[in-house]
Amino acid sequence: MTLSARQAVEVLRAAGEPTRLRILALLAREELAVMELSQILDQSQPRVSRHLKLLTEAELVERFPDGAWMFYRLAATGSRRAMLDQALGEIALDDAVLARDAERLHTVEGERLQAANAYFARNAARWDELRSLYVAEAAVEAAIHAAAGPGPYNRLVDLGSGTGRMLTLLGPHAKAAIGLDLSQQMLNIARQHTTEAGLAQCELRHGDIFATRLDDACADLVVVHQVLHYLSDPAAAVAEAARLVAPGGRLLIADFAPHRLEFLREAHQHRRLGFSDAEIARWFETAGLTEDRAETLPSTDGQGLTVKIWTAVKTDIKQRQAA
Repeated sequence: MTLSARQAVEVLRAAGEPTRLRILALLAREELAVMELSQILDQSQPRVSRHLKLLTEAELVERFPDGAWMFYRLAATGSRRAMLDQALGEIALDDAVLARDAERLHTVEGERLQAANAYFARNAARWDELRSLYVAEAAVEAAIHAAAGPGPYNRLVDLGSGTGRMLTLLGPHAKAAIGLDLSQQMLNIARQHTTEAGLAQCELRHGDIFATRLDDACADLVVVHQVLHYLSDPAAAVAEAARLVAPGGRLLIADFAPHRLEFLREAHQHRRLGFSDAEIARWFETAGLTEDRAETLPSTDGQGLTVKIWTAVKTDIKQRQAA
C-alpha cells in the first residue's frame, strides 16, 4: 500500500527535525526505553517524550510498556517504515552526530549487559534446579534440532526467547530470526548470547506471545520452548504461534508431559503442570495445523520431568482440500 501525498508529508514532517531524526536512527538499531534515549541524546525525559509522541502519532514509532518503563521501537512494516528506511539509508555512515549517538548507545549497552549478567547470576540456581529434574540439556537440544529439520529457514521466530538458547541453536540455519520476550532482562542476555555467537541476522524484540504484532504466515519455523507452562491461556498462545507459520512451515513446541511436582508452582511460577499429547493435538487442529511428530524424553531416573517435543506443519488450503 502506497502513501498519499498528505501521508508522505506527515512522515517527512515528523522525521524532519534533528532530534527526532537522531531518535529514529537509534531505534533503527534496537528498541530503547525513554530514559535510555534521554541519556544518549543528553536531553530531558519530558523533551524526549514529546518527540516520541509526535513520532508515534505519525506511525513511525511504536510504544509499549514494560513494568514501570516505556519502550519504543520503529514501526515493524508498512509504507511509512519503507519510506523511513530509505531516508535513513541516505545518511552518511560517518555523520558526526549519529556516530556520537552510536558511541553513547554502546555505553548504555555495556551498562545493560552488566545488569543482565548480575540478574542471571542471581537467578542461575533456579534454572539449574529445574534442569536437574529432566534429561540432559544436550539430549533435549539434539531432539529439538532433529524435530526442527536441517533448514535453511527463511525466517525463524522464537516466542518467549528467554536467554536466547533456541536462537543460538537454530539461528545458524536461518536467513533471518526474531526472538520475542516480555522480559527486558532476558532480552539483554539473549542479545549478548546471539552477538557472541556471531548471529547478526537475529533480532531481539520486546513482544507478547498472545499478540506478537508479526505478519500472518511470516515464518517457516516457529518455536515455543519451555514457555506454555507459565501461561494463563496456552491454547491462545498456540493459536497465535500457528498464525505466524507459513504454508509448508512448522511449529515446534517443547514443554513437559503431565506431572505432579507441585512445588514448581511456587518455586518456579509454573501455572500448568505439563500437557498431554491429546491436548496439544487438539490445539494444533483448532489452529489449522497437522501434527507431524511427538517425541518423549523421560528423566534419567524416571522420577522427574518428562520433556515432550511436538511439531506440526501448516498445509495450504488446496493441499488440505486435496487430502
